[in-house]
Formats: sequence, structure tokens, C-alpha cells
Amino acid sequence: MLPQALKMTGRSAFPLLRCADRWPDVIASAASRQVKTLEQMPGPSAPGFIWDLLFRRGLSRLHQLQLEGRRRYGPMWKASFGPILTVHVAEPELIEQVLRQEGQHPMRSDLSSWKDYRKLRGEGYGLLTAEGEEWQSVRSLLGKHMLRPKAVEAYDGTLNAVVTDLIQKLKLRSQQSSSGLVTDISAEFYRFGLEGISSVLFESRIGCLDPVVPVETERFIQSINTMFVMTLLTMAMPQWLHRLLPKPWDTFCRCWDYMFQFAKGHIDQRLEEERQKMARGERLEGRYLTYFLSQAGVPLKSVYSNVTELLLAGVDTISSTLSWSLYELSRHPEIQTALRDEVRCVMKGRSVPEARDVAAMPLMKAVMKEILRLYPVIPANARVITDRDITIGGYLIPRNTLITLCHYATSRDPRQFSDPDAFVPQRWLSRSEGSHPYASVPFGVGKRSCVGRRIAELEVYLALAQILMHFNVEPTEESAPVRPMTRTLLVPERQINLRFIER
Repeated sequence: MLPQALKMTGRSAFPLLRCADRWPDVIASAASRQVKTLEQMPGPSAPGFIWDLLFRRGLSRLHQLQLEGRRRYGPMWKASFGPILTVHVAEPELIEQVLRQEGQHPMRSDLSSWKDYRKLRGEGYGLLTAEGEEWQSVRSLLGKHMLRPKAVEAYDGTLNAVVTDLIQKLKLRSQQSSSGLVTDISAEFYRFGLEGISSVLFESRIGCLDPVVPVETERFIQSINTMFVMTLLTMAMPQWLHRLLPKPWDTFCRCWDYMFQFAKGHIDQRLEEERQKMARGERLEGRYLTYFLSQAGVPLKSVYSNVTELLLAGVDTISSTLSWSLYELSRHPEIQTALRDEVRCVMKGRSVPEARDVAAMPLMKAVMKEILRLYPVIPANARVITDRDITIGGYLIPRNTLITLCHYATSRDPRQFSDPDAFVPQRWLSRSEGSHPYASVPFGVGKRSCVGRRIAELEVYLALAQILMHFNVEPTEESAPVRPMTRTLLVPERQINLRFIER
């Protein structure tokens, strides 16, 4: 393929010229003659890369490998793992080039083990795994109810009820310790995130914040955690190795089995309630997302898969963002005080914030942007351009090449952000640094951006506002900072313990 592309025949040059149809033809032709091939791209040897992944804890520090790769090889490099060759892009200008050429139906990384499971069990595909027209139709439907500001504001009452229960749970736990210590706050926020996204999906509560959490709920949470750990391992293992070492794949499948079982149980319960209402002649109405999917005629198999994937996607986003936010605010009391003052000023004596209040909280938004810059939930995204070859950074990238977008590396690039490892929310208020708009894109960009972004942001804003109104959040005496680690997503490498002192 590469020699043919370099000869620039009419057939092979056409995709390049089509992507550059706004350039003068002579400039496009001259540029095309200067492109380099993947063979000319730097990168580690295949044995060296495999050594890093398997013997230097590479799978748990993939975010750090981004920084090392950029330092050693520059803004673009290649790496091979068996038959899979990946091009890594770690500069915002180059990430923009990729995303502007992704086409009408952009494809993420293959998520091969996720898709293999669905083929094995006969399950449907959801927003995270579907491609093409199937993905586009569900994305368009959910976008109406999850991305439009007015539609999202309608969920603030539902989410505030969950936040109120979270505050009571934090008060109870802090009172159990003389110093107000709450250990492993990520686990608490995991339950909160699951309760919140469930209330949006089902318009019902599942008991995550009850004094005694239902066994099936705890098992669902554990299944998500284990599945993400097994995702990296099963994707790194060729299929023939699954037969020799079956435990990772079997564990992975059992986790997905239970997650689908959990989601199907709640979906079937709500659909049965709707059928009973119809039988009684009552009017059907609802604001929860499962209702919208079912009423739009989406096949039940697709409803199951989309709700399951939305559940697991929402939980980690909320837990990670809230945990890191309070961790950094506890270590920066002056910012915590300023944020609390902002919330109280906007609230004007009210005890429960509303969605419309957030627009008047610039520091709140800046804190969240800074947390997601430092600790992006998804440290790397990916694209596969399937319909044509593209040119990125002067290199010809053949179609179907896996391109990794190194968001962790760009968001901690000193050329984009001064003092990049420091928690400085004020940088988002002044905008004096002039960072590239693609330097920090924690929710993605374009058609494949996170469809649940606005709901996740609203849930975090409402929770942070109430937590700061009820507590001073202080660090423990532990001296060692908590570092992030990769578990498919970016998570704390150990427990985050904080002191919640009631105000």
C-alpha cells in the first residue's frame, strides 16, 4: 500500500486532494510529494514496546508512556504490538488535523474485546461500540435529550435529590470519626455516580446511597472495575492466547454478563410498569432516557446495550472528577474558600442550587476544567479513518491505521500551559496563556464527543456546590501525594482519604 501511495497515481492521490480541496491545486500537489511514510516515522522497537507494557507496568502507566514517547520521539511516533501498529499523536495541532479528517461516521479504536464479547453472547452494540449508521441514529436521538442545555436543565431536580442523599451519607460517615475522616472517597462517589446516572436513565432509585447498599448494586460496581482492568489485558492478548490462558477472558465475560443482567432487569421493570399503565388506560409520560429510547422505536436489544454502556460510562466520569476535585481543593484551601464564596453569593440564601445557577459560577467551571486537564478521565482517545489515507504532520497515514490521540500529554505540555503539573483554575478565567483549543479536550471533539457531557457536568457542579456549603474539606496527614494510574480510564493509584468538617 505504501509504495503505491508514494507513486501518487490518480487513484491514491485522490483522497489527499479531496481533503485539501480548499488549497490551490499546485500547493496540494507540491505538499503531497513531500509526505513521509510510516517507515520513516520514529518509535520504539516492537520488543522494547512490549517490554514496557508487560514488564515495566506499562499497562497501568500508559499516560506516562505518552510523556516519555513525546520526549523521546517528538510529537508523532509509532509503536507495534504484535500485528497491531499504532500511530501516537501528542500535539494539539496534529490532533486537530486528525479530527478534522474523521469523516461522517468517525470510528474510535476497535475495542476489540468489547465487540468480541457482544458477538459471542449475541448482544447489541451501544454508543461506545457501534459504528456507522447504527451509531449515528442512536447518537442523534440521545443528543436531543442529553446535549441540549434546556433538556439537561430538566434533570436538576432529579439529580439534586441524589446529591441531598450524598450529603447525608457524608455527614454520617464523617461523624463516625472524631476527626471527620472519610476514607476512600472514590468508592463513595462511585455509588453516587451510579445512583445519579440510574435516576436519569430509569427515573428510579437503586439504593446506592442507602445505609446498606443492595448486594446486586455492589456487584455491578465491582464488575465495572474488574472489566476495565481486564479490558487492557484482553485487548493485549491475541485470541489464540485466550485458549491457553482463559482466566482473563472468562473474568472479562462474567463482568459483562452481570452488567447486562443488571441493566436489563431495571429496563424490563420500567417497561412492564409502562405496559400496566397502558392497560389501565393511563397516559404514558416520562423524562428518563430509557423511556425516550423505547418510545422512539429503538429495538429492545439496542436499548439494553446503550443503557448498559451509558451506565458504566457515567459512573467513572462522576467518581473520578469529584474525587480529584476535592483532593485538590483540600490541598488549596484558598481556592476552596473562593469557590465556596462564589456559590454562596449566587445562591443568595437558598440551600439547593439549580442548573441555571451554574452560569453565574465561573470559578466552579474553571475548577472542573482544570481538574479534567490534570486528570482526564480518558487519558487517550483514538480514531481509525476507514475510507481513505490521510496526511498528518507530514506523514501519510494509510486507511485503517489506529491513531492514538494522547490527551494526557497535550494537557500537561509546558508549551501549552505554564506550570502544567500545578492546580491553577485561574488560568481558565484569564485565558492569558493562549493554549491551543485542542490541548485539553477531556470530553472529545466532534461527532464522537461524549454524549453525556452536559449531564455529567451538571451532576458534578450540583454536588460540589452542596458539599462546599456543608463542609470544609481538609487533607489528612498523609505526606505522599496521590498519583493517577491507567485502568483503561485514569484513576487514583490508591485511596483518597479526606476530612469532612461540618460547617
